Amino acid sequence: MSDLSYRSAEEADLPFLDALSAADEIGAARDPLLPDQQAQALEAFQAITADPNHALYIVEKGGTAVASFQLSFIPGISRRGAWRGQIESVRVLPDARGQGIGEAMMRWAIAACKDRGCGIVQLTSDQRRSDAHRFYERLGFAPSHTGFKLTP
Repeated sequence: MSDLSYRSAEEADLPFLDALSAADEIGAARDPLLPDQQAQALEAFQAITADPNHALYIVEKGGTAVASFQLSFIPGISRRGAWRGQIESVRVLPDARGQGIGEAMMRWAIAACKDRGCGIVQLTSDQRRSDAHRFYERLGFAPSHTGFKLTP
């Protein structure tokens, strides 16, 4: 989709990112807003932007923000020392879904990982997101591993 543009998120984008999270039914239920949400979000944003191996992107269509994702580059010893591209927090505004934005965004992220020399691109997705799983599989991702998480 050629009418999309990608840019690094700025601190002024934090309200848009909050709105994206709030529009995500599963994520909003799993991650309720906390009293210090703005401070935590700012701290996380600053950590992401300070590290060259992490980036938070805003996707715009016609100059209007419609989606976002985080891209992290992870070094590792396995896979003969190949870097991994980790795609996280993939979100598209509800009224912008079904227009090819998610697919274009993911293909852009995959290309960025390839350009960075990553040997693998990976992501996680909540088990309840069957539509998202079909979407990722259509893009070539395979559910090859079982993930485990712990909230301390």
